[in-house]
Amino acid sequence: MISPRTPSGVLELLPPEQVAFQRMLDAIRSGYERFGFLPIETPVFERSDVLLTKTGGETERQVYFVQSTGALEKARAEDGEEGLPDLALRFDLTVPLARYVAEHEHQLTFPFRRYQMQRVYRGERPQRGRFREFYQCDVDIIGSGELSVRHDAEAPAIINAIFTDLAIGTFTIQVNNRRLLRGFYEDLGITDGDVQAAVLREVDKLDKRGADYLRTTLTGEGFGLAEPVVERILSFVQTRSTGHEDALARLAEVEAGSAGSSALAEGVAELREVLALVRALGVPESNYCLNFSIARGLDYYTGTVYETTLDEHPELGSICSGGRYDDLAGQYTRSRLPGVGISIGLSRLFWQLREAGLIDASAGESTVQVLVPQVDPELLDDQLALASQLRHGGINTEAVLDGGKLGKQLRYADRAGIRFVALLGAQEVADGTVTLKDLRRQDQFTVPRDEVVSALRVELAQPLV
Repeated sequence: MISPRTPSGVLELLPPEQVAFQRMLDAIRSGYERFGFLPIETPVFERSDVLLTKTGGETERQVYFVQSTGALEKARAEDGEEGLPDLALRFDLTVPLARYVAEHEHQLTFPFRRYQMQRVYRGERPQRGRFREFYQCDVDIIGSGELSVRHDAEAPAIINAIFTDLAIGTFTIQVNNRRLLRGFYEDLGITDGDVQAAVLREVDKLDKRGADYLRTTLTGEGFGLAEPVVERILSFVQTRSTGHEDALARLAEVEAGSAGSSALAEGVAELREVLALVRALGVPESNYCLNFSIARGLDYYTGTVYETTLDEHPELGSICSGGRYDDLAGQYTRSRLPGVGISIGLSRLFWQLREAGLIDASAGESTVQVLVPQVDPELLDDQLALASQLRHGGINTEAVLDGGKLGKQLRYADRAGIRFVALLGAQEVADGTVTLKDLRRQDQFTVPRDEVVSALRVELAQPLV
């Protein structure tokens, strides 16, 4: 016999854990929809020439290619060699979004506000907390020709709403601007784009490796930057604001110390407008700050950038990130499609929260709210009618069909995480009542049959203490 085993690099959950995961998905979806975003889904695979707009790099080495046996045999017969398969699994949701917007541009209303929550695939070496198959939950606002920087303020408001709903601890949305960064390094004389990119990659590791590591690296042979320059960089990238007014003061300091870079001035102006609207959108000052070390991907983001961390668990790193980009679909259309978006890698986040003990998924409740046991086989029709009544009332109900000892059925409900048991025996049928047993509170009470739905709704709406 073949030994059953899960492939490496996937997050496969037992039902209680899946319930907890699904509730996080639902909270994120609800948050996106409250802010006026529309859902889309794209195929799990894309054409290889669309997905791999840049070949030969790290992305291609991580892609899972897709080809049916028949198509592969046909390609070999025609070309005399295997060649590149026509299809590949998506490695993120951004490239499919770019293809989607470029293809349906004239059928969409702009700004196009979309959310997408689907699995993506990367063929990287599986590690703890890093998966080859994982959920991404993305939201983006795409403009046609232009998109006001005011939309950049929506991302922190969305993040604040979702992570407040998830109730996984206090968090901070860290904000920066790529134009400001570019201008700062230009003022220091670091004008070469490749050198800037290399410096930013090292700066992005500041929180993980510390200031001494960064100082040694930037003054070393690889960069050879002068010590006064490195000290200015260190002072700059360790900036963290402590409130809204402090953030504005930090921006004023950076602007006052500039040698006149237009990029820095643009970045400061954009951040001022974004911060003003973030406050207007009701995000508490304690939940956002400036962090001049955040850069994100240099080749992609061009303006505002975000990273979100849990205050009490900084070791988890960023749990939600994103930013502004100038041109979403330049590889697929001549139209200019700027946008701003954020992404939550939910599989990794769920795994991290579970490992940190912030989610007790093993104790998750069932999605089944009520069990209707078989108290008396002669009353099966009545019991099934009760189950149907509860379902029509919007209550998730499981009915026992096989019977057996009532004690065994009650133990099954308890182990399965079902909170309520609706007992319908001969006495209840005669009296027109139902006995409800609350397994969580170890309590039971009897209600009239025609009031059972409303009684359960009241009980389910009350939080367990």
